[in-house]
Amino acid sequence: MERIGILGGTFDPPHIGHLILAQHALDAIGLSQLLFVPAADPPHKQQEDKAPVEDRLAMLDCAIMDNQQFAISRVDVDRPGPHYSVDMVRLLQADYPQAELYFVMGGDSLHDLPKWHQPQELIRLCKIAVMRRPQSIISPELHHDKLPGLAERLTIVDAPLIDISSTAIVARCAAGKSIRYLVPDAVLAYIEDHQLYR
Repeated sequence: MERIGILGGTFDPPHIGHLILAQHALDAIGLSQLLFVPAADPPHKQQEDKAPVEDRLAMLDCAIMDNQQFAISRVDVDRPGPHYSVDMVRLLQADYPQAELYFVMGGDSLHDLPKWHQPQELIRLCKIAVMRRPQSIISPELHHDKLPGLAERLTIVDAPLIDISSTAIVARCAAGKSIRYLVPDAVLAYIEDHQLYR
């Protein structure tokens, strides 16, 4: 059975950290493909320093174009909200009925998992791959009282502790500072050509 990873996020903009963590997940779990799933534009986050979803999709396309095992899914972008991860996984399961799905998240997200919408259903539908993050302590036994069965569905991926954030990149852009080497060259060119985050 092929294994497919799911990596959601705003990707505003996609940066080197996203790609490094995605590649580590691909290798560690033995994924045949990793899907980047950009979040839709939530109404409460319509700020001037945020890029429209079509720009985020275009930047993501620039970022992953040279890796055949990376792909983009518009599953969240092309449907009405609210956008819960469990619903997104259900839709991807219908698209890939023969695949074993792995929902890739950071350790910080794992800590918040019991507060998510239908977390027990999420871990029933897919396995959870957790990337170690700076200052994040992860244990398979975390939430064993709130989410029984999570430990058996959990894979911890050792990856570099990369402390790069899209928020910091946007701030650097707004301040007129260079973001070279923080984002792929093609993404940098797109940001400059479209004057994003200025």
